[in-house]
Amino acid sequence: MPPRPVGVLEGQSLRVWQRKALMEYLRGKREDFLAVATPGAGKTTFALRVATELFADGTIDNLTVVTPTEHLKTQWAQAAARVGIDLDAGFRNSDVHAAADFHGTVVTYAQVGIAPAVHKRRTLTRRTLVVLDEIHHAGDSKSWGDGVKAAFEPAVRRLMLTGTPFRSDENPIPFVEYERGSDGIQRSRSDTVYGYSEALRDGVVRPVIFLAYSGETRWRTSAGDELSARLGEPMTQDLVAQAWRTALDPKGDWMPQVLKAADARLDRLRSGGMPDAAGLVIASDQQNARAYAKAIGEITGEKAVVVLSDDVGASGRIAAFSASTDKWMVAVRMVSEGVDIPRLAVGVYATSASTPLFFAQAIGRFVRARRTGETATVFVPSVPHLLELAAELEAQRNHVLGEPKTKDGYDDEEIERANREEKASGELEGSFEALGATAELDQVIFDGATFGMPAQTGSDEEEEYLGLPGLLTPDQVTALLTKRQSDQMAAERRRGSTAPAADQPPPEIPPQPRTAGERRIVLRRQLNTLVAAHHHRTGLPHGKIHAELRRLCGGPPSAQATIEQLEERIATIQTL
Repeated sequence: MPPRPVGVLEGQSLRVWQRKALMEYLRGKREDFLAVATPGAGKTTFALRVATELFADGTIDNLTVVTPTEHLKTQWAQAAARVGIDLDAGFRNSDVHAAADFHGTVVTYAQVGIAPAVHKRRTLTRRTLVVLDEIHHAGDSKSWGDGVKAAFEPAVRRLMLTGTPFRSDENPIPFVEYERGSDGIQRSRSDTVYGYSEALRDGVVRPVIFLAYSGETRWRTSAGDELSARLGEPMTQDLVAQAWRTALDPKGDWMPQVLKAADARLDRLRSGGMPDAAGLVIASDQQNARAYAKAIGEITGEKAVVVLSDDVGASGRIAAFSASTDKWMVAVRMVSEGVDIPRLAVGVYATSASTPLFFAQAIGRFVRARRTGETATVFVPSVPHLLELAAELEAQRNHVLGEPKTKDGYDDEEIERANREEKASGELEGSFEALGATAELDQVIFDGATFGMPAQTGSDEEEEYLGLPGLLTPDQVTALLTKRQSDQMAAERRRGSTAPAADQPPPEIPPQPRTAGERRIVLRRQLNTLVAAHHHRTGLPHGKIHAELRRLCGGPPSAQATIEQLEERIATIQTL
């Protein structure tokens, strides 16, 4: 049995939220404690500080950490070693007992689910603190949830951590407390919460700028019909899924154009104060991942690192990439939640997944701040599900039991059915053929507000947004985006104006009916202008003004609002 890790507390600094959460934990002395903190906030540091306190006062003599992935086992063991806690990351179920010279072990939810009796025996034999990292994974399958409950019910203390919105299914998560509200719906109760908006205010995370790209897409159905649609325009969910899938096809023009824009943005960040900034492409499957990596090589002249989830060497490649100055990594779906690569600052969301949980996990890879003013930029398809999630990045969600899934506009099962091409059978693959797609910058989303007008890839208008300085405060981001939008509108007016000869009267031009898409762009631009004016009068952030308009008028963020909803918000803000 190694000596207790006492003495490691000296010189260990904590952030304000971590100190408050630690005081709450030590004061309550509860068996179960749920800490919800945004990715990049420092949940690992908080948990290890709790562990050192409990080791020091004799409450525990063993620590077990449960993680979602094998890679995170090593990461946790390394972080623990830095504060004097030795954890065995190589423990296997067949070992039955951990070596006596460790303070504890790191295991995965899958390990616990396979052999809960092994972990229960270890929990019973020593006074154990169990840290359940990303606790929502205990609801991934019945065996995992049941295994966690059986293995760790005898623990002296259980500390649960999560950095993302909870699951949309109704599988209760072990050891999470649920409270029934006045509406009869049960919601998870957190003991401490540190959201993205708070972390952004404190400078703990980076502001995220979303560049949404639309464009024309064409594909052929199993019946031989050729269809076309524009990403971002209102259409049925099936058409959205097919247009989205067409855009992500590496053989089309959409992805190479977006990758080229993303690399230009990465170069701007590298030359503007983040010399080691890196980019991550999140792909849907291995075939696309390799194709995207090849395209990046052709664009940049540098080889991209490819990380596949089932690759034995994935952890080593992630660690090597994190310590290098290489520009691009391509991963299937995502580099696992909790994986710490602080230099990631540009993302390309090239996957069909669109659940709130997955989106938050993915964006969490880019938000960790290292110095004041760092920003992150994520390129996304102009798809309603994603635009709404981007606009509501700061929203806190609890795990809900007994609520209709469609209430918040998210139906994970329908979305997954529409986007199941990631593991499509041969029959499904044969029912669809992408014919081509071109990209166009549709809008910029920041702090819940939308900026800009459509701009062709490679145009000066697109370059104005790609060339935003890399080191900016959130207020500076908003100010610059507002100015870019004003400049873009002024340039459009100049291009559209034709001065008639002095001796000729101007010809009468009958008013041209606008398409629904054009009307939405004009109304969105008008709303943003009014919001900017209200901001200058009141000092309220743009995002808060948009949120108040949504509260008063109802409906989704302005990126997805209908023409009628935009018109109602315009009329409302004119009365504020």
